[in-house]
Amino acid sequence: MLFIATLAGLLLADQIAIHLCRRVEIPGVVGEIMVGVIFGPAFLGWVHLNELLNEFQVIGVIILMFIGGLESDLNLLKKYIRPALVVAVMGVIVPFVVMGIASYAFGFPWLASLFIGTIFSATSISISISVMNEYHYLETKEGTVILGAAIVDDIIGVLMLSLLVGFMSSGNNSAGHTTNIGLLLAEQAAFFVLVYLLVRWLAPIIMGLGERLLSQVSETVMSLVICLALAAAAEFVGLSAAVGAFFAGVAVAQTESHSKVEHGIEPIGYAVFIPIFFISIGLNIKFEHFMESLPFIIIMTILACLTKLFGCGLGAKMNGFTLDSSYLVGAGMISRGEMALITAQIGFEAHLLSETYYTDVIIVIVLATVIAPFLLKNAIKRHAKHLEAAA
Repeated sequence: MLFIATLAGLLLADQIAIHLCRRVEIPGVVGEIMVGVIFGPAFLGWVHLNELLNEFQVIGVIILMFIGGLESDLNLLKKYIRPALVVAVMGVIVPFVVMGIASYAFGFPWLASLFIGTIFSATSISISISVMNEYHYLETKEGTVILGAAIVDDIIGVLMLSLLVGFMSSGNNSAGHTTNIGLLLAEQAAFFVLVYLLVRWLAPIIMGLGERLLSQVSETVMSLVICLALAAAAEFVGLSAAVGAFFAGVAVAQTESHSKVEHGIEPIGYAVFIPIFFISIGLNIKFEHFMESLPFIIIMTILACLTKLFGCGLGAKMNGFTLDSSYLVGAGMISRGEMALITAQIGFEAHLLSETYYTDVIIVIVLATVIAPFLLKNAIKRHAKHLEAAA
């Protein structure tokens, strides 16, 4: 009963926090994390991450990544493949290298530095979509390239996460059922063969079966079966369950049930499990060494913004975009959000990040996510002004 009461209180606080953040045009995810910070060990100490809350947040990660895969429009990607690919690759390489080197300079071990580089190579454009939609920029060439690049960015990010988690698992008994690196790599290769088969043939067959079942939510349930099964398969071969869930979403997105599943799965995730995931991030945060970490937080926040701005902006310029358009594309890719938070959480659970540096990395992700919409608004206004002057 105590857990149920705690869950009710956290969900109520979560909704209030999201409302207040959106009233002042701050991403709602910031408010969700702050709920965990305020009620957790960092401040009041009323709530701690116990086994039940941990299970809820794990399901939250899986559903969130599944939704991310569902939103990956491969047809859009095919239409703008060249600029999207160049923007995404430049937007991954520059943060990965710069943030990794900066982390190493701050005294991180090389593997942890690589992981931090991976965290900040991620992009989350849900906030950017909201801003572009407000200014009617979503259907422009710049908006479309940002959407396409974000899809590529997600896929590259998940593959990088797979490699790092797989590398860690090769020497870790608890991460998989074998420590034989050759066998482990073979199992992971088999997993990606399974992903290919799922996208091409298995998912349409399974979802087609769901359509024929006499149940109101059969298609949503069948999509969850695919999601959870692939998440479990990923864990079995030493990868993260989040990786399996993402590719399950990509597979279901290619079926005719895509819209119905997306409509059915989002309330399940965003009503309970996903909020608990973001709150749990706040519950893990502690400010015991905040002043000592301030130089790291300031420098890494600046680099987090600049690496995406210049990396993705350079990718757009290489494709013939004007300086203003390149600035807009770069600004639209700055926000880190969910993907970076998930990657950071996986690193924390794998003991790649200590409690102190986990807190610092989360703060940098949050700050970059808050700064991103303001830079994007500036870029849109600047772009629109020059268009008016040219006309």
